[in-house]
Amino acid sequence: MDKSEKMFHQAYFGDILHLNVGGKRFSTSRQTLTLIPDTFFTALLNGQISSLRDEKGCIFIDRDPEVFAVVLNYLRTREIDLKAIDLRTLRHEAEYYNIAPLVQRLMLCEELTQSTCGDVLFYGYLPPPAVPIQDPPGIVAPTVEAAGVHRPMLRDGDQEPDSENPAGSGSVQHHQAVHGKPHGHSRNSSFELRIQAGLQASYSRSSQDLRGVANRVHSRTASLDLRHARTSSADLNKLVRNDLGLVFGTTNSSWADPLRVQIIKAHHNWIVVAYAHFVVCYRLKDASGWQQVFTSPHIESCIERIAINAKMGSTETSKMVAISYGSQVRLWGISDAGTRTNVGTFNLMVRVEYLFFIGSQLVALSPSGKLGVWHAMTQHWQTQDVMPIASFDTAGSILLLGCNNGCIYYIDMQKFPLRMKDNDLLVTELYKDPNNDTVTAISVYLTPKTNLCGNWIEIAYGTTSGAVRVIVQHPETVGHGPQLFQTFTVHQSRVTKVTLSEKFLVSVCSEYNHVRSWQVTRFRGMLNTQPGSAPEASFKIVALEAVEHNVGTAGASNGQASACIVGNDCGPFGEQDDEQVFVQKVVPDADQLFVRLASNGRRVCVIKAVDGSTVSAFCVHECDGSSRMGSRPRRFIFTGHSNGSIQMWDLTTALGLRYKTDTGKNFRKRARILVNSFFSVSTDGGPSPAELLRMLDQCDISNSLCSTPCMSPCLSLAAAARLKASNVAFLNQQLHVDGDRNSSST
Repeated sequence: MDKSEKMFHQAYFGDILHLNVGGKRFSTSRQTLTLIPDTFFTALLNGQISSLRDEKGCIFIDRDPEVFAVVLNYLRTREIDLKAIDLRTLRHEAEYYNIAPLVQRLMLCEELTQSTCGDVLFYGYLPPPAVPIQDPPGIVAPTVEAAGVHRPMLRDGDQEPDSENPAGSGSVQHHQAVHGKPHGHSRNSSFELRIQAGLQASYSRSSQDLRGVANRVHSRTASLDLRHARTSSADLNKLVRNDLGLVFGTTNSSWADPLRVQIIKAHHNWIVVAYAHFVVCYRLKDASGWQQVFTSPHIESCIERIAINAKMGSTETSKMVAISYGSQVRLWGISDAGTRTNVGTFNLMVRVEYLFFIGSQLVALSPSGKLGVWHAMTQHWQTQDVMPIASFDTAGSILLLGCNNGCIYYIDMQKFPLRMKDNDLLVTELYKDPNNDTVTAISVYLTPKTNLCGNWIEIAYGTTSGAVRVIVQHPETVGHGPQLFQTFTVHQSRVTKVTLSEKFLVSVCSEYNHVRSWQVTRFRGMLNTQPGSAPEASFKIVALEAVEHNVGTAGASNGQASACIVGNDCGPFGEQDDEQVFVQKVVPDADQLFVRLASNGRRVCVIKAVDGSTVSAFCVHECDGSSRMGSRPRRFIFTGHSNGSIQMWDLTTALGLRYKTDTGKNFRKRARILVNSFFSVSTDGGPSPAELLRMLDQCDISNSLCSTPCMSPCLSLAAAARLKASNVAFLNQQLHVDGDRNSSST
């Protein structure tokens, strides 16, 4: 072949490209691959991305060949064939190849089934609040030490170290459009808001800006920009934290997202929302809906616990809000108009683990055995050492403590401070476990007899060995203490939760929130042994936890992680005489929650954020009915999000729809389901395998988008960078179980 023939051969056959995609060979033209500019293929053919070739000289691309065939057909004909492929999978690959027109079309298809107005369960939206201004350095609030010290109450007119930040006066109607709400389904975090507010000046340039610089040359990260409407706010926060770690070091930076909702608590028609450095209170009014009535001053430390009491009597400060950070407890009184009264700052001397109200008393507990009580009548703060505490529950004015020594103690708060001995609380031993196991969970049920004669009480508790016991106080055994009624030894791990209600006994152990439930029999409102308790269901409320990186000091990191656990407690929620539910958040950065019945684990509904933002905290609460005739209390699920907003969901309607669905089924179908559930412990309440994989993909999607020709990372390895090792072991175990089932079926 002479020189002229060789040049003709290269010029002619150079326009035909041979590709090896995942082991399957494709042939196409250079014009087809480069017709759309600034894609993966243009960068590959221009030499901006290195490539490998197989033994036949074909360019190797390590992707799914079936999906690539659809992408290649789109480049050829501009037509999209969705018959044999998942829409989300195709969009994932289109983002990888950076084909912007195809990604936009697929995004529009997804938007057709979603709306910022939510579904029938969506009840309302509260926009992110304004962040209070931080006080100048050098101003420190005085602290009331642990001794019983009486401090005068400071009102807004008095001089106090905190700057007053009036609450917003805007109200939010049900299903009302909120001005300033991001358009579309944005999952961007409050980091964008901080940029708009000018608060980012003191921090380093974000990774988004670095990504823009890198895009001067084609990079695989370009496809991340195409997902601007679906970017997880947690991913953005991690990018910011990484930049802060580079500037300040991983051991000195204690930065926390100021608008990420940490905890939500509710009482009557009030809710209090804790952010990293301030709290906000909202009030439900009959005609105007939810209104923001109070914003706390800036708190230098990260808030770890909150508590609210909206029924303090007819005093001027009829609401009380408390927060804790470290060993400090801070308390405010709030009027109906939102006026703040600074009650005081108290010190428990050890880190506060539990913070709650019993009547007008504020109680702070520590697992080390430290107990602090503030009484509204005497304005007195008192601390006392008790046994190391592993669990607690309240029943009326009684506080029950489950301790490490296997004993259950009780304190009658209604008689405090009259019943004091040597200035100490009167702590009485109620019961001792037969095996001296630590009482890790406790639940009290007051029967109707209790309200009449005050001597019938039922207590269910769990231990470190996995045992669940029920003890009862009979009217005829007054003075002899509760008697052991029944014992269940089905759990092989530590019991973390137990609930005794009117119809069911529910227990949860530490093995991936494994739940067992029993149906209890009652006679005239009291537990009965004929026919006795019957097993109801067995299921899991799997919640994969994120690995906390060493961002900030150890104390700050532990406090933020602790607040995250409290804000994402799965339950069960609900009154003891009503249907109780679990709320399941499967992955740390999830934008949806699974609501399941506590009795049998079956699904009630799925709550999905209307703006696509990450759900960072949630709470279930029943609000009082309005003063109008015929109004009834309604149960709501309040979800806090990474962008600072609060979304409300009607749980009463969801339970009603679930009841109608169950009663409307055919009798034979229900009988068949009943028989199948009798021979299998699995339920239909949790996420399906497809839903679980989709959420896991959202969890580690930033790690799975790798560059060709590098091999795509294993899902388990990608998840290991974001999930705890125990969670990854559980997922691998489930994969092996599914593999064994498939092999046995074949």
